[in-house]
Order: sequence, then C-alpha cells, then structure tokens
Amino acid sequence: MKKSTFTETQILNLLKEFDSGRDVVGICREHGISKATFYNWRKKYSGMESQKLKRLKDLEIENARLKKLYADLSLDHAMLKDILTKKF
Repeated sequence: MKKSTFTETQILNLLKEFDSGRDVVGICREHGISKATFYNWRKKYSGMESQKLKRLKDLEIENARLKKLYADLSLDHAMLKDILTKKF
C-alpha cells in the first residue's frame, strides 16, 4: 500500500481550509490531490483535532500488534492440536 506524502496534520489543515469556505477544486489543484482523495480524508478525519488523531494512530498501532499476537497464538494452538490428535 502506498504511503501518503501528506502528514496527518497537513491533512487536518487542508480540511480546515475547506471548513473556512474554500472550494474543493481549488484546494485539490493547489496541493495536487484528487477530489476522491480529499473526500476520503474528509470521511476519515473530519471533526478531529490533533489529540484525537494521535489517539487514533496509537490505537491503530496497538490493534496491529494485538492482531499479530493473536495470529501467532492461533498458529501455536493449531499446531499443538495437530500433534495431540496424531496416533503413534
């Protein structure tokens, strides 16, 4: 997945420009993004402040870590279950 060249604070600033009354076409043209990208950002980040954004990123990192732990444990469990069910 391609990483965005814009930071979250830059995205929030773009959304604040839109909230202040600028049109979407002008913002997109000035910053070199598509309207679809702008609306996706608006859907994800609208109404957020920097503190909420930081909390969201922390939760996403923690969620990824927990998913990895769960995957490792489920593989271990399946492996042990296979070993126990084999007849010697």
